[in-house]
Amino acid sequence: MESNPTGSPGMNKFKDARSPETHVNKRQAPDSHCGTDAARARWTILRQVLRQKQLDNVNVQSVSVRRFSSFNLFSRAEVPSLESDGPSDGRWIEYRSACFPQYSALIRDSQGPIKMEEVLNSFDNTGNVCVWPSEEVMTYYCLKNRHMFMGSSVCELGGGMTCLAGLMIAVCADVKEVLLSDGNEKAIENVRGVIERNRQAGMFTCTNVSSRVVRWDSERDVAAMEGRFDVVMCADCLFLDQYRACLVDALRRLLRPDGTALVFAPTRGDTLTEFCRLAERAGLLVCRYDNYDSIIWDLHIKMKREGKEAYDENIHYPVLLTLTHIPSPHLL
Repeated sequence: MESNPTGSPGMNKFKDARSPETHVNKRQAPDSHCGTDAARARWTILRQVLRQKQLDNVNVQSVSVRRFSSFNLFSRAEVPSLESDGPSDGRWIEYRSACFPQYSALIRDSQGPIKMEEVLNSFDNTGNVCVWPSEEVMTYYCLKNRHMFMGSSVCELGGGMTCLAGLMIAVCADVKEVLLSDGNEKAIENVRGVIERNRQAGMFTCTNVSSRVVRWDSERDVAAMEGRFDVVMCADCLFLDQYRACLVDALRRLLRPDGTALVFAPTRGDTLTEFCRLAERAGLLVCRYDNYDSIIWDLHIKMKREGKEAYDENIHYPVLLTLTHIPSPHLL
């Protein structure tokens, strides 16, 4: 793995990001087994989030271990609901960039209470709770580096109820297409409504914005989009052991030969290191950036100094990984 803790992939194209120190494991065939122990994952989420049969999303957030909730990179302002919205359809919120205030998007904050049966019978509900710090930072990074996406086909994996980063790319960048995805049906139901609301409001620069359910452990879902995207990105999607190898496989297969995956995730113990190991075994070149943006880094240092009781960099500060295919020897 290439490590550049104080550098940044600040190139015109992500695929040009390289550091002088290179360590790449020999190419191996990707793991053929992507364990799908869904029951274990669901019960893990259940223990972390649910304390009764039904909780409002706002209450879930208050009992979450997520004591630190935001780097305050976006302002939030409630906007009127549409006449077609029902009373349980949730609030519409305008997310506006604090650093690039010309860019904003509308998201639906909640679609009512989270029910126990939805956690037990759906694929990974963590994205149905809130916009996590890693998603917030990835969204900011995409806005700041919007020129890098010009003319690209972009996919966000595991974007939850909002797919905020992919949504903002559709707002700010002249891209070929943006696909917003998650493995949870309820999340994508909400994302469809979010896309339509922003389209009606004239928010999009990109005209080809769509959504679909994509489970990383589904051969059908992954095969349908193999080799389609210039950029595939995800935020804080590495923590479930059961799906980590499947995520690597999905990233590898969805990328074009010269494409780049952007992964923003905290270290969370050994989970980030394990993901990098799996990615290298799958034949991907992994570059790690700890200090990839001066504003984010300054906020991180400030929180370490002033927010010690709430801020834990192990679970809150997202490291940036870029993943690319290793060129074949005859192309070098």
